Amino acid sequence: MKKLINDIDDVLHESLDGFAAAHADIVRLGPERQFVARRDVKPGKVALISGGGSGHEPLHAGFVGRGMLDAACPGQVFTSPTPNQMLAAAQAVDGGAGVLFIVKNYSGDMMNFQMAAEMLDAENETVIVNDDVAVENSTYTTGRRGVAGTLVVEKIVGAAAERGDKLAALKALGDAVNSATASMGVALTSCTVPAAGMPTFQIGPDEMELGVGIHGEPGRKRVKLGSADEIAAELTGAILKDLSLKPGREVLLFVNGFGGTPLLEQYLMVQAAHKVLAGAGVKVVRHLTGSYVTSLEMAGCSITVSALDAAQFALWDAPVHTAALRWGA
Repeated sequence: MKKLINDIDDVLHESLDGFAAAHADIVRLGPERQFVARRDVKPGKVALISGGGSGHEPLHAGFVGRGMLDAACPGQVFTSPTPNQMLAAAQAVDGGAGVLFIVKNYSGDMMNFQMAAEMLDAENETVIVNDDVAVENSTYTTGRRGVAGTLVVEKIVGAAAERGDKLAALKALGDAVNSATASMGVALTSCTVPAAGMPTFQIGPDEMELGVGIHGEPGRKRVKLGSADEIAAELTGAILKDLSLKPGREVLLFVNGFGGTPLLEQYLMVQAAHKVLAGAGVKVVRHLTGSYVTSLEMAGCSITVSALDAAQFALWDAPVHTAALRWGA
């Protein structure tokens, strides 16, 4: 195992210290590194909180800031944060208008965020993200997994919270965006969790895992490596079927790298997905491309399509200023 680390037990703590130092104008670390919080919390605003296991950076801490999350709770690599972390984060950024938790559909995250919500002495709601069309159930979940579509939900709901929308409206918006979003990924290699010291799964040099999860969970099938066009047809075809998109529909296309795939190949996948969508009469009017929801150094990518309405596109376009995502004023 070759990684840039000192002591395996200190990987997360040292990384969080570096993140906080690099982005001190945007975020601050909570006590005992329990959470990353927005530095300029707004009174009277609904607080948005997310989190999950580390190893998916920049998700979630990289999306803390103006126009997106107010706090993020990092667990150990591929391990849910604790309810105490989530409770501490909520109390630290609660501006008096309630708290909205945005939770990926993984068993540990769901259980711990639910416990935190029950302990929190403030009005709160939860949006569950389950955009992965690959499999309905796995070792980690009951129902569909939450993957790259989490970013889309966090961005759009974050913009609405920034302008002052109320808790119930934000909950409804998050659920609507989640329902309009579908994702599917492919892995070409495994990743190596530092504490394990060996690849999470074995895959041949001429194989790929279609529908892989962001922790390396099995997908729909293990097959021979195909061309970019063949992979895009498989992933995007499953998404089109799931969303039942009609010709003329306008969508956001998000091609996400898993950590070990260069932008050269990611943009090639953008073009490949475009061809599939155009063939179905679907019009791509917004893009996001890059490694935003990763799985350590796994090679591969996911494709996410969000069939948004005009108001939701406007919220996507709204200014955002975080460590990993920023545009507008």
